[in-house]
Amino acid sequence: MKILGASLFGAGVIFVGGIMFWGAFNTAMEATNTLGFCINCHEMKDNVYQEYTKTIHYTNRSGVRAACSDCHVPKDWVHKFVRKIQASGEVFHWLMGTVNTPEKFDAKRYQLAKRVWATMKSTDSRECRNCHAFDQMNPNLQKQRAKKQHENAQAEGGTCIDCHKGIAHKPVHHLLEQEEEQKAAEEAKKKAEADAKKAASATAAAPAAAPASAPAAAPATGGAQLPPVTGKAVDWSKAAETKTVLFYPGQTAIEWVLTGTDHGGTRAFKKGDRCFECHSNETADMGAKMVSGSKAEKTPIPGKRAAIPLSIKAAYDADNLYMRFEFPAGPHNEVPFVKGGKMDPDNEVKVAMMIDGGKVDMAARSGCWTSCHADARDMPQAPAAPGAVPGIDTSHGYVTKYVPESRTQFDTTARNNWDKVKPQAELDALLAGGTFLDLTRWKSSGASEQGYILADRVLKPGNDVAYTGKKEGDKWVVTMIRRLKATQPGEVTLVPGQSYSVGFAVHDDFTNGRFHHVSVDLKLGLDAEGEIKAVKM
Repeated sequence: MKILGASLFGAGVIFVGGIMFWGAFNTAMEATNTLGFCINCHEMKDNVYQEYTKTIHYTNRSGVRAACSDCHVPKDWVHKFVRKIQASGEVFHWLMGTVNTPEKFDAKRYQLAKRVWATMKSTDSRECRNCHAFDQMNPNLQKQRAKKQHENAQAEGGTCIDCHKGIAHKPVHHLLEQEEEQKAAEEAKKKAEADAKKAASATAAAPAAAPASAPAAAPATGGAQLPPVTGKAVDWSKAAETKTVLFYPGQTAIEWVLTGTDHGGTRAFKKGDRCFECHSNETADMGAKMVSGSKAEKTPIPGKRAAIPLSIKAAYDADNLYMRFEFPAGPHNEVPFVKGGKMDPDNEVKVAMMIDGGKVDMAARSGCWTSCHADARDMPQAPAAPGAVPGIDTSHGYVTKYVPESRTQFDTTARNNWDKVKPQAELDALLAGGTFLDLTRWKSSGASEQGYILADRVLKPGNDVAYTGKKEGDKWVVTMIRRLKATQPGEVTLVPGQSYSVGFAVHDDFTNGRFHHVSVDLKLGLDAEGEIKAVKM
């Protein structure tokens, strides 16, 4: 008897031989998937393995370890076989000594990482999904920011590697960010040059036009003012209360927010998510990290509060906005790097509010954060002795807040944009057009101030705003009356039925500068949508 031309005995030998060959081949394949095999060369053992052992994929609370092959080798046989063929190129480079020293490995690390990221992107993070899957997640057990980003990823067709680069090895994805920013800057420059060339051509070709009438000028700062604002008595028991938590931000400037290696939510923020959406429930925890010096703070103040709970109530009438702030008073803690231990001995407390009229690009997502920069005073890139720069006041010896639109350059890598101020004519146009943050502030010494942030912070005694406040037992209570209608440049006109992005800051315990507590972005709605609801009286 024959089977396919072979005798029964021969067919049996072929069958058994095939099983043995397949078993041996598959065993060899699996042997090359072990952690021991992956690190039997010092290129892997001395470099990426050492980094991997310090991550959650190596040691974690559940005792489940993801070995090299779990992340870098497909599970299914076909893709696994293809990957093994591709690995022959790695054997060649091992023989050539391409990465046989830490220096050589680091020199090629970014190139190697990009190759892996591209592969994972092309396979929809197939190997990640062996352990992690959207449909197996319980969003209710995730942190607010993780839940939000996983929901975004599912809605937008995102994949794991879009956000989770650098989780098992030395991070180099900041180089990818720099590469993308440089490319975007080059494209923007080319577009600007093309637009300028097109405009010049159009101007040359157009017939001479009659002189246009000058636009109506905005009221000049320091010009005629209305009498000091006055308002009605408010029954605050009938106003809706919003509770939020201000937190200590350390040195987390807007450039920090926009850098992925500093801030894990950079990608989501750039795509349009608000800070509030990811962080509103964890501000106290974030403040604890900063105030302790464990993250983004080089000069911690012993005993300083990590967070301050803030109660906000709001109302309005035909002329004015009314707001009430309440927060617990705190103990005094000596500032070790300030003579006398108090940065501002005359003011135990200061309360500030910023309002965006809709023209400052990032304010709707970050609130007042868009005005906080890495080159301001007491920040990492602060100039030691800023010289005179047209458009800003540096006579006090430091740089204050500004919005990015006021600069000719906004480099989030070098983070030294303080002196790249636009010409005064352009700043005047921005101010007239509403590209600024409206700023008011109360000092416990009794002063009410108003102003704005554009090229720097401008504050003067308030006439369109009036604060009152005092310590009542173990809490501070501060109230504000503010005209709805702007009467000076740098003020936002508030319109019933609309919402505005706002931010709040409290300087407690005689502090100054960045050593305050701040809110994430919030929305104030005058009978409109917002976290803070002002109802007409």
